[in-house]
Amino acid sequence: MSLKIRLARRGTKKRPFYAIVVADARSPRDGRFIEKLGTYNPMLGKDQKRHDVDVEKAKAWLSKGAQPTDRVARFFDAEGLMTREARSNPEKAKPGRKAVERAAARAEKAGAAAPAEG
Repeated sequence: MSLKIRLARRGTKKRPFYAIVVADARSPRDGRFIEKLGTYNPMLGKDQKRHDVDVEKAKAWLSKGAQPTDRVARFFDAEGLMTREARSNPEKAKPGRKAVERAAARAEKAGAAAPAEG
């Protein structure tokens, strides 16, 4: 049985609030879980602390082999429980095929208009 430390949504419509839980990887996001480790409130301002984690429980579950999701790993990194290396995907920042075609057409149109002016 693989265990995940992940977020389970507990908020109402358009007011998200999450519980940080340990659950079986096969169970649904908001379904059955084993233990609650903390909370995450994304509605709070960035100057406030948005997450609250029970560090001792989290250490115990990590030692038992539970794998945190990416978002929870960010919280654990902020708490000093684990280190998470920064990810970078430069391919994602590149414009798509249609955007490249539009930019080329715009450049061609601007190039054709420049000699006509002179």
